[in-house]
Amino acid sequence: MSILASSYPFLDAVGTILVFFAFVIWFWLLITIFADLFRRHDIGGGMKVLWFIFVILLPYLGVFVYLIAEHKGMAERSVKQQQAAQSQFDQYVQTVAKKSEPAEQIAQAKTLLDNGTITQAEFDQIKQKALATS
Repeated sequence: MSILASSYPFLDAVGTILVFFAFVIWFWLLITIFADLFRRHDIGGGMKVLWFIFVILLPYLGVFVYLIAEHKGMAERSVKQQQAAQSQFDQYVQTVAKKSEPAEQIAQAKTLLDNGTITQAEFDQIKQKALATS
């Protein structure tokens, strides 16, 4: 193997890149699992500690076992967190967004239409939305 590697240094570089890539993926999975453990409310602190110990003492086995055992729960918790973040963002935007009258919205859209920024179809959509919210 050393003859092949010294004859073809490109193979050494590819091998190093693959090992580095695998390490980055494993490290990302480890962080994801730790984040999921902190996010969980369905198990107690003792169970979380046991998972942490298992993942730290037997890293690869611990990560794979956790992924196999908790894959569905991880996905559900991730979706719930994303939905909560989106909802929180939407509420924030609504509180800081300027509430304008339908006439103002239509006038702004007309200005954009006259400048060529939006099309007639887009103007009609904005007008329809503005009139629907009034």
